[in-house]
Amino acid sequence: MLRYVMPVVIALVFIVVNSLISEPHRQRFNALLIAGAGGTYISGGEFGLGELAFAAVMVAVAYLGLRSWTFIGAGWLLHTAWDILHHRRGAPLIPSLHDSSFGCAICDPVIALWCFTGGRSVVR
Repeated sequence: MLRYVMPVVIALVFIVVNSLISEPHRQRFNALLIAGAGGTYISGGEFGLGELAFAAVMVAVAYLGLRSWTFIGAGWLLHTAWDILHHRRGAPLIPSLHDSSFGCAICDPVIALWCFTGGRSVVR
């Protein structure tokens, strides 16, 4: 049960902490996170040059995310798909944690939903 609940809790904590950042800095920060998320699997190289192609797509999405929360949300959903591929391949985000990509695939869509609402502060 924790396998499903903890990623949602982590996403909610992420949203609350991000809500403490004022706009427009919150949007810029999240765009940077999307760019970084695109490179999280590169060192594993499970999908060869596909890993680099995915990172390039994520950088482009992050750039568009500097002006649109929708692109940031789309970036989290793209990362969700990449998490699922890596989980099914048995190549988790954190090699010592077998379910790390699985958990990330649950966490990321929750963050994406928040982004699709405009990344509004939840603490005000």
